[in-house]
Amino acid sequence: MSVSRGSNPHGLKQIGLDQIWDDLKSGIEHVYERQSMLRTRYMELYTHVYNYCTSVHQSGNQSRGSGNSRKKGQSSGGAQFVGLELYKRLRDFLKNYLVTLLEDGQDRMDEGILQFYTQQWEEYQFSSKVLDGVCAYLNRHWVRRECDEGRKGIYEIYSLALVTWRDQLFKALNKQVTNAVLKLIEKERNGETINTRLVSGVINCYVALGLNEEEPTSSKGSTLGVYKQSFESQFLEDTERFYTRESSEFLCQNPMTEYMKKAEARLMEEQRRVQVYLHESTHDSLAKVCENVLISKHLEMFHSEFQNLLNDDKNDDLGRMYSLVSRIQDGLGELKSLLEAHIQQQGQSAIDKCVDSASNDPKMYVQTILDVHKKYNALVMTAFINDSGFVAALDKACGKFINNNSVTKAVNSSSKSPELLAKYCDLLLKKSSKNPEEAELEDTLNQVMIVFKYIEDKDVFQKFYSKMLAKRLVQHMSASDDAEASMISKLKQACGFEYTSKLQRMFQDIGLSKDLNEQFKKHLQDALPLDIDFSIQVLSSGSWPFQQSCTFTLPQELERSFERFSSFYSAQHSGRKLNWLYQMSKGEIVTNCFKNRYTLQASTFQMAVLLQYNQSDSYTIQQLQDSTQIKMDVLTQVVQILLKSRLLSGGQSEEAEHEDNIGNLQPNAVVSLYHGYKNKKLRVNINVPMKTEVKIEQENTHKHIEEDRKLLIQAAIVRIMKMRKVLKHQQLLGEVLTQLSSRFKPKVPVIKKCIDILIEKEYLERVEGQKDTYSYLA
Repeated sequence: MSVSRGSNPHGLKQIGLDQIWDDLKSGIEHVYERQSMLRTRYMELYTHVYNYCTSVHQSGNQSRGSGNSRKKGQSSGGAQFVGLELYKRLRDFLKNYLVTLLEDGQDRMDEGILQFYTQQWEEYQFSSKVLDGVCAYLNRHWVRRECDEGRKGIYEIYSLALVTWRDQLFKALNKQVTNAVLKLIEKERNGETINTRLVSGVINCYVALGLNEEEPTSSKGSTLGVYKQSFESQFLEDTERFYTRESSEFLCQNPMTEYMKKAEARLMEEQRRVQVYLHESTHDSLAKVCENVLISKHLEMFHSEFQNLLNDDKNDDLGRMYSLVSRIQDGLGELKSLLEAHIQQQGQSAIDKCVDSASNDPKMYVQTILDVHKKYNALVMTAFINDSGFVAALDKACGKFINNNSVTKAVNSSSKSPELLAKYCDLLLKKSSKNPEEAELEDTLNQVMIVFKYIEDKDVFQKFYSKMLAKRLVQHMSASDDAEASMISKLKQACGFEYTSKLQRMFQDIGLSKDLNEQFKKHLQDALPLDIDFSIQVLSSGSWPFQQSCTFTLPQELERSFERFSSFYSAQHSGRKLNWLYQMSKGEIVTNCFKNRYTLQASTFQMAVLLQYNQSDSYTIQQLQDSTQIKMDVLTQVVQILLKSRLLSGGQSEEAEHEDNIGNLQPNAVVSLYHGYKNKKLRVNINVPMKTEVKIEQENTHKHIEEDRKLLIQAAIVRIMKMRKVLKHQQLLGEVLTQLSSRFKPKVPVIKKCIDILIEKEYLERVEGQKDTYSYLA
């Protein structure tokens, strides 16, 4: 076909819309009827759109098509982007198609409308994607240019199809479609099986219809506006109504434990619902609604049931309650408080049951505490998944009942717990026939450290532990050096180097004493040997918790050993003074005065008394005291032990067998060697601790603890004031309490007394004109 060059200087085709529309419309109808299409036919339709968009039109013929609003500098000659007329006809086609479709669907209800809506939507969506492909050239050029120039109401063809669906079909049917979906979801909640594809089809449609109108050609996609307004808001309201009614009815007819299972199952159902057919953005708001209705509104019932579950040890139900209530903000606070109070009450109750025995049985006392801790620690780890708040509640409760219970109240002192714990450690670490295997012992020591963690007066434990460790080391009674070292390492880890420095120096002294004994034996071999087996332990006075020895006259038989070692030591270490601890010494005596030959393991005081009987068979108590110079109250106890052992006999020996009363032995009482002594064992240990000695030792220990505390408080005050220079009374109290809390809990009156002492010593002074303010004196 020939074209006039005059009107078309570039020789491009001029194709009118009418020339292609009939065939194009026929092809589009073919697409929307869901009939198969050959690739060649698809390309024909694409070519129609391409030819139209690239054809030349006179500038006056199509105002928008020829692009009247040219950009500045754009040439008036050449091809112009065209497409407005085609765009209008496509829009009208889609509108007419959907109007017809609406007539078929507007009277349908329930599942009928959903079947219709989802099927038509899927087919329409697919057909519109095909149409979008056919019109790809129109999208790329004319539509993009129009959008770039800011024209509103112009979309790519697929988006145009969605907008037309929204305006023509969705607006007319969305209420009945949404209601049908909500009915279907309620059926599923009531246990019926539903066709979830119907729901997901509607949801997918609602999501797709939320176009980003501000940027129609943008790839940002859906804004979810349609989904949120037309479905989600109603769905959440329905959910709240449904579960409000269900939870109230269920609680009227079932116990709380069953309700928790129901609530847990419902929450999981709703989570699965989002995964199967709702949009993921609904998850958080749906969870919030469900949690509010199923948990928050019944929180008081959860709290009251929590106590019942604790009383009945229903750990599975407690775990279920925790997982539910933990979903609510600040919902666990009350549960933590209830758990703390319950553990404290259980701990005190457990100690109350064995208070009479536990006061004198460290093992029972510590084991009772550990049983309570083990039970509730397991609960916190499993049911409450080691939640830090519940761990803190367990720790607070254990701290309270360990430091304040019926055993501590009986002696009116919180220091009873650390004392009994130290005694339990002594039982574990001292040689006995009941010593456990090393692995078991290590595990038990770890258990001890659990109790130690909760003890407030750690300085009391340190005092008692160091005294008992000293005795074990001096008397060679440690079951295992490795276990001793392990325990000191644990204490060091818990409280720092300073806490265990003296304990470690004790070990060093024992090691040095072994070397010293070897040197002394070698020295004796080179000189004149002793006629008795003699060994010594030299202990540095600052590290060992022993008192100075009382007055005592050493028996003649031992004097030579004493003098030989003293001269040997003085030669090695000039300037050092040896203070002999006779009350800690011991030895062995062989008897030649009985029918059998016995070896007696005795304290030095017992040896001194028995050796007197080499000269005479009978003595008065006063004569023994004159010979040995042992204090009368100590001597009477030493003699009573010998009377009980039947090594000696006297006028009051029968009463002495049954009485521990010191008053039974008067200074003029005669005590004789009992020649008829018999014992099944040939090696007999008569070195048992004296009750008065134990009592005095305990009193001295507590006295020293109080003195040490005052010094520690004074040292803390000086440290704080040296750093702060000037400080108010309350602030100083607070800082002292904080600094010393890891060792013990200082009493406020004692701190005040220590402040007064430091003012007297001129470390501090009160600031004139300022109430309750102190300043540091350099």
